[in-house]
Amino acid sequence: MEKVVTKVNQKQQKSDFYYWQKQSYQKRLEALEQIRREYHQYQYQYDVEPRFQRIYTIIKR
Repeated sequence: MEKVVTKVNQKQQKSDFYYWQKQSYQKRLEALEQIRREYHQYQYQYDVEPRFQRIYTIIKR
C-alpha cells in the first residue's frame, strides 16, 4: 500500500463528520475501540490506572 499525502487549504478542508457518517456502524465501533485501547495503553505507560472520574459538589451552607 502506498501512502498518499494531499495538501488542502484549511478553508477547503472537509469535515470529519461527513466521513464518519458514511462509515458503517461496525467501522465506527472498531475505530472507537481502537481509540479506547490507545488511551488505556497511554495510562498504563505512566502508571495511571483507568477508573471513573470522581465529581465533587460544593454546597454553600
